[in-house]
Amino acid sequence: MFRILFYTPEIPGNTGNAIRLAAITGAELHLVEPLGFSFDDAKLRRAGLDYHDLAVVHVHKSLQAAWDALQPERVYAFTSDGEQAYTEIAYAPGDVLLFGPESVGLPEEVKHDPHVTARLRLPMRPSLRSLNLANSASIAIYEAWRQHGFAGAQF
Repeated sequence: MFRILFYTPEIPGNTGNAIRLAAITGAELHLVEPLGFSFDDAKLRRAGLDYHDLAVVHVHKSLQAAWDALQPERVYAFTSDGEQAYTEIAYAPGDVLLFGPESVGLPEEVKHDPHVTARLRLPMRPSLRSLNLANSASIAIYEAWRQHGFAGAQF
């Protein structure tokens, strides 16, 4: 399936929602430290509801540690200055969908890391800065999953 990678997430509720998203879609969730919260955080637990045990979640000490573990063939960095729309990609199982921290997004060095295949954007109205992290991940993972007929889903 697909892999979601949050680079240094800051808000526990967003990561909790992403845990639920990973469980529901069959995606893996990978988190790069430092995290802006503890896994004991009540907001993280509440947002993830009872899906924590149903999701595949990995925490990596650094971005390099994440690359070493993931061995990705293709990485799509989601950023407000991406060159392509997220719908222009033919996603493949194993693709990594990379998102930055809520307050600042992906740093330039991460957006231009050699592992990054392309920088993608989600459409927004002009002059608006960004979309919520968990919502962005949801939009992206559902598009990738949709392209594969929602494999494994129950309708």
